[in-house]
This record gives sequence, C-alpha cells and structure tokens, in this order.
Amino acid sequence: MSIEIGHFALLLAASVATVAAMGGLSLWRGGARLAAVMRRAALLQFILVAVSFVTIVQAFVVSDFSLRLAASHSHSLKPLIFKISGVWGNHEGSMLLWVLILVLFGALVAALGKRLPSDLCNLVLGTQSLLTAAFAGFLLFTSNPFERLELPPLEGNDLNPILQDFGLAVHPPLLYAGYVGFSICFSFAIAALVSGRIDQAWARWVRPWTMLSWTFLTLGIAMGSYWAYYELGWGGWWFWDPVENASFMPWLAGTALLHSALVMEKRNALKIWTIFLAIITFSLSLLGTFLVRSGILTSVHTFASDPTRGLVILAMLAMLIGSAFLLFAIRAPALRQGGLFAPISREGALILNNLFLATAVGAVLIGTLYPLLLDALTGTTISVGAPFFNLTFGALMAPLLLVLPFGPLLAWKRADLVAAGQRLLGVAVLTVGLVIVVMALRGVSVSLVPVGLLLGFWVMLGSFAELIERSKLGRIAVGESLRRLKGLPPSIWSTAAAHCGVGLTVLGIVSVTAWETELVTTLNPGQEAMLSGYRIQFDSFDQGRGMNYLVDSGRFTITAPSGAQSEMVPERRTYFASGMPTTEAAIRTDGLSQFYLQLGEPQSDTHVVRAWYKPNILLLWIGALVMAGAGSYSLLDRRRRVGVPGASRYSSSVARGPSTPSGIA
Repeated sequence: MSIEIGHFALLLAASVATVAAMGGLSLWRGGARLAAVMRRAALLQFILVAVSFVTIVQAFVVSDFSLRLAASHSHSLKPLIFKISGVWGNHEGSMLLWVLILVLFGALVAALGKRLPSDLCNLVLGTQSLLTAAFAGFLLFTSNPFERLELPPLEGNDLNPILQDFGLAVHPPLLYAGYVGFSICFSFAIAALVSGRIDQAWARWVRPWTMLSWTFLTLGIAMGSYWAYYELGWGGWWFWDPVENASFMPWLAGTALLHSALVMEKRNALKIWTIFLAIITFSLSLLGTFLVRSGILTSVHTFASDPTRGLVILAMLAMLIGSAFLLFAIRAPALRQGGLFAPISREGALILNNLFLATAVGAVLIGTLYPLLLDALTGTTISVGAPFFNLTFGALMAPLLLVLPFGPLLAWKRADLVAAGQRLLGVAVLTVGLVIVVMALRGVSVSLVPVGLLLGFWVMLGSFAELIERSKLGRIAVGESLRRLKGLPPSIWSTAAAHCGVGLTVLGIVSVTAWETELVTTLNPGQEAMLSGYRIQFDSFDQGRGMNYLVDSGRFTITAPSGAQSEMVPERRTYFASGMPTTEAAIRTDGLSQFYLQLGEPQSDTHVVRAWYKPNILLLWIGALVMAGAGSYSLLDRRRRVGVPGASRYSSSVARGPSTPSGIA
C-alpha cells in the first residue's frame, strides 16, 4: 500500500508543479499574495516528493520484491546501507533522487528567500516548478519507479557489485546536489530576463546558490574520483570517461559563473555574460543527465536505458535549453552595459579567468561529443582519449594558473600590474627554490615536470599573498598583523583557500603522473618482490564468505623503505546473486603517498599480483576538499549568505516589467 501512496504523492507533486509553473510564469506581477502561494507550493512539492522517495527506500529496506525496481536492483542479503543506496543505483531511482533534490532547492529558495522581490520570487519558483513538472512527468510516463510485479520473486537480482560500496552510496547524492543545484541559477537567469531585474542585487542573490552547488559538485567529483581509484582495481583516479567529463563541464562552467557573478556584483559589469553562463551551466548538467541515461555510452557510471527514454530526455533538453536561449536572444540586445574598467584590473583578470575556463569547457565538450556525433552521422568509430584531453586541457590551464595569483592583488577598475608583480616576487623566488629542491631529490630529467611543479607551488604559495598584503605581515608588529588577519571577512579567506586547493591538486597530479611506479608479477605464498624500496611478501592465500559474496584474499606483509611493516589483504569477491566478480584493492598510506596492492585472477598454480607506488597522490583529493571547504566557509560571510540581500538594494531605476528596456541594467 505504501508504494501506491508514493506513486500518488509523485503524481500530486507533478500536478502542483504544473499549476505553480503556469501561475508563476504567467502571473508573475501578482505581487506578495502570489509570492506567498508560490512559496507554499514549493514547500508542498518537496514534501510530496520526499514522501514518494521514502516509500521507495522503505521497499528496498524491507526487500519488498513486489516492486519491480527492488526486485531488479536489490537482494535480501545486502547490508542496509547498500539496500538504501540501491535506490539510486539505477535509472528510475536516480531520476527520483534528481527530482527530490530539484524540489529541495526550490523549497530552500521559498524558505530562505523571503526578502526576494515578489515578482522575482514568482518567476524563480515558477521556473523551478516547470523543471519539476517536466522531470516528474518523465518519471511517471516513461520511467515509473512504482511499477508492481504480479508474481514477485522470492529473491532480487541484486545491485551491480561494483556499486555496493560506501563511495557510491555518497557520490551520487553529492553529484546531483551540484548538478541540480545549478537549476536555481538557471531559474534566476530566466527570472532576470523576463522581469528585467539584472543588476548587482541580482548577482548577490545568485552567488550563494552558485557557491553552494559548486561546493557539492566539487565534493561529488572528488568522491567519484576516489571511488574509481580504490574500487575498480586499476589504480587510476581520472580516465576522461565521457560521463566523468559530463560532470566536469558543469564544474568548469560553474567556476566561471562564480567569478563572473563577482564582477557583476562588485562592478555591475558582465551582465550578459553572467546570464549566459547561468544558462550554460545548467544546460551542461542536463546534457550530463542525457548522456548517463540515453544508452549511447557504455560506462560503469551510466544507467543505460532504452533509446525511447533517451529520445524523451533529448526532447526535454532541447525544449528547456532551446526556450532559454531563445528568451536570451530576444532580451540580450536590450541589456545595458555596466561599469567600465581598464584591461589591467581585477575585472580584467576575472575576464581572463572566464576566457580560459570557457575555452576549456568547449575543448572538453568537443572531445566528448565529437566521437558520438561522428558515429551517429557516418557510422565511423573513433576514440578521443586521455592524450587529447591532457594536451588541450593542460595547454589551457597552464596560463590560467600562471596568472591566478595576480587576480586578488589587482585593484578594481584600474590596477598596477608591476606593483602586483613586486608583491609576488618573494612567492616567485620561494617557488623556484622549492622546485629546485624537489627536482634535486627526485632527479633531473628532460620533461614538463618542473613546469607542473612551478605552477602548483606558484598557485599554492601565491594564494596567501593577498592575506600577507592585507595583514601587512613583516611591516608592522606581529600581534597587529594577526589581529588584521582575524578581522578579514570569510570571503577573503575562502578565496585564498580555494586557490591553495587548486595548487595542491596540481602538485598531486604532477607528482603521481611523473613518479608513479608499477609492478605486475606472479607470486605464490612464501615468495616476495620489490617495488620502489617496498618489499612485498606473499604470506598466504585464503578463501571465505562474506554477507552476500564469496571471497578470495591474499595476505601480504609490506615492508616500507623506512623498515615499518604492515599487513595488506587485497580481495577478489564473487557475488551470489549475479555471479559478478569485483576487485577490492588494499591501500597503505605513508604520509601523502600510497602503496596500492591488487590481487589478480589466479593463473594455474600461481597468482597475479599488481602493485603501484603513488607518491603524493593524496594531495589531489586534499586539494579538492580544501576547495570545497573554502566554498562552504565563504557562505558564512553575511554578504554571501543565502537570504540576506533585501529588496531595498534594488535601485529605483530597475524596471518593473519587460516593457521597459532601459531598466534591464
């Protein structure tokens, strides 16, 4: 009975969303009374979809195999956490999670945006309701998660074994929170184009939502990267898989949007570009949804489905994105230029940042879609792999990283580049010194490694230059400098931390790419091998049984170059229900480096053993966590906090409706 309640709740949510979309978008001048209704409608949508989602979770937890979704993707022997994560380990359940997060963000706007002008509130929540109606309708009519089986099986088919992992329990919700969170930026962009409210106050409203979504997406991508690293057994952290690219492109566009909205907020400039980025970022999120669910890609990340569903998603994507860009094309010519500034200024630096990021998005988009389009149009199959992406993306990011520390040191409107360079002179000297020391310890070779190290240290050390400048460290008493640092707003600290995180990630990528070592050998118990000073001793081979799988495990004693010993137990599991095998690598952490051990398939009377030494690889994910932490911390700044900007910030010159082009500022 609970399944039918959930089904009815989703149907009711779709109906409420449809009515709210029609009312909000057609009667947006309805004032505070309509805004109050729209807020209640947004909250009601969230409650109804939450009820719907909980009923599916309950069916998975109690192993109710009369629900087709549970019968196809669950098993009674699974641990509880994987029963719950199995809800979004498939097409229908993941789409329901997508809709849940969509209505959650709408409800947050309704709850926290009470000071939004009523016309903007009506348009934002109306657009959000339109998206909810579209995707809830897609679920109900093409991907119904509540379908029952007339003859329920005694046992389910189980979830894909490689998805039965804590990382995959956390990764999709984080990723979707980022993906779907950008829908708020999209809704604000549509509201601005319709109402004419495009000014600094609008940017102050959009930036916190952009930051929140960007933070979740950063965590989601980092979690997905680490999951692939330790779970798939190949020791890689990024493969430029099309589905990985589908999440990376919105991240790049969202990063550009953050910086563009900052220029709009501070200088009332880049209005057209900021609106365009808000539309593009969510459009790339929708594109990722299509790639994952259309069945045109084969990947461990995809929920490949029948082509009909893919065509429906493509049609929805074309209608939503096409309508947004049509509105943009109609309204953009009426947009008025904002504040002027010199090329050498903080605005100029942020524009340069946007230029490189937008070009990077284009390069990744072309590399991802070109093989698919070529195959669809001509039947020719080509592969665009890591060499293309590494070369093009690296070439675009190198100059961006080079100029990154200059941005925070430049003044608004007009700046002195020479003065900024003088402030960074000490950073440059320290950077070169560190690179020389590292290369001396590692050995000098003809490669791009020193360049990568220079960029990583340059960005990491340069990120603190603004803090040193603002605190006057070294020029006044230490106590006074510390008091100045303590008084800096969270936005300054978060900018420095985010840029530092970028530098840490670059250093991790360069280190593991340049100095990783690998060993593939065959061993029997009692034998040993060496890799990068680590002694690998194969102690024993055991077979056993887990909760819902059989397991072959090898016990190894690993002796580090320092003499420290530890036991590592890599496994190979075979799951009862599906018969599918998985590889569970054993990982030893030494400082920032890791020793990675995998037990391969047995060959006659011996065992294949693969080992990797990955120097400083943890910097890669530490950098991502620092970036996400910086995004979270910036939201503590009252000026960046959701719900703070008030209607009074809108100037009297702002138009009350689309009939006044001069008000589109």
